[in-house]
Amino acid sequence: MIKIGLVGKTNTGKTTFFNSATLASAEISNYPFTTKQPNIGNAHAITICVHKEFGLQDNPRNSRCIDGWRFIPVELVDLPGLIKGAWEGKGLGNQFLSIAAQSDALLHIVDASGSIDAAGKIAESGSGDPVADVGDIEEELVMWYLKLFEANRDKISRNIDSGTEPVNAITEVFRGIGVREDHVRMALVQNNLVGVALDDFGPQQSKDFCWSLRDISKPTLIVANKVDLPTSTDNFRRLREEYKDMIVVPSSADAELTLRRAESRGLIRYIPGDERFEINEQTSLNDKQKWALNFIRKDILGEYMRTGVQFAINVAVFKLLKMNAVYPVADAKRMSDKHGNVLPDVFLMRSGSTVEDLANEIHSELAKGLLYALDARDGLHLPTNYHLKDRDVLSIVSAKKKK
Repeated sequence: MIKIGLVGKTNTGKTTFFNSATLASAEISNYPFTTKQPNIGNAHAITICVHKEFGLQDNPRNSRCIDGWRFIPVELVDLPGLIKGAWEGKGLGNQFLSIAAQSDALLHIVDASGSIDAAGKIAESGSGDPVADVGDIEEELVMWYLKLFEANRDKISRNIDSGTEPVNAITEVFRGIGVREDHVRMALVQNNLVGVALDDFGPQQSKDFCWSLRDISKPTLIVANKVDLPTSTDNFRRLREEYKDMIVVPSSADAELTLRRAESRGLIRYIPGDERFEINEQTSLNDKQKWALNFIRKDILGEYMRTGVQFAINVAVFKLLKMNAVYPVADAKRMSDKHGNVLPDVFLMRSGSTVEDLANEIHSELAKGLLYALDARDGLHLPTNYHLKDRDVLSIVSAKKKK
């Protein structure tokens, strides 16, 4: 399952974002390090389901389908808040970094209202600087990579001297935090370091390389949270101007949590990420609930179209990680599994993945005897090295059957 980590300083609303996306009940408070242990829960990436295209009624197993939208589970991890010096072990830095290493992508939650100071403590609204807050956390992440690189420089050099390719030697040091060979290769190219001896990497070159490697291996978007507060408008604009190379998503996690809880109680009809909601019965709402829902409809959905929580998750999955939703079926004609369930499963496959990769994802036995895949739309035989596309519906044909 794809893992998305929530990072940021304390009191930025990370746990509220987590609760709104997972409907969990993790502790929310205004004192530092409320989240001492990571909160882990299931959120969803949402995409249009293919069943309507074929005029079928689907029977999902590994996901859900609601009003034509397929909800695909992803793991969300609410990490302890960071402070300056986290890479040196300050605060809960070591614990954070060891968990962040397991994330495929990061959502950097920042308090767009400027209601926290540089240390992450509650401050007067507008007195904090979210632009600087983002810079602080990004620097911590880069220094974590640089520390790992410098601590293993001699080991990397020895491996290169013994005949290991430089890309492989560097990757081996970072592999434990999810870095792949292609990540290292891209970072070297970006910094014109291909063919440059490791011993000739200067301090700034090493840091620039680690900065690129961090960006590539842990793609990140900025979630400008608390955007509904009066002091957020200018800060949101500043964030977009300062971080033009990153995606900045306006968000109100508090509003999303209100909508999700109201929907779970049957008070409203709402699909996460939608631009609107419907009140089921006005008389079932008290005055406070009516005011809150009217505020969300007018000042958040009316201004920003959405609360931003589900949108941020979707962007992380489909844009940052470049995932495609692929539907494997056993029977290409009926588009079902062997039990007759129509379009039962959907897999998130990274761009560039092949039929062979999909077979391995389903079951290793299928991959061992893999012959080809059958396109359920047109019946074409697809070779094992065919690159999967979003919304593909395929039947894997193998000499070996899944046990």
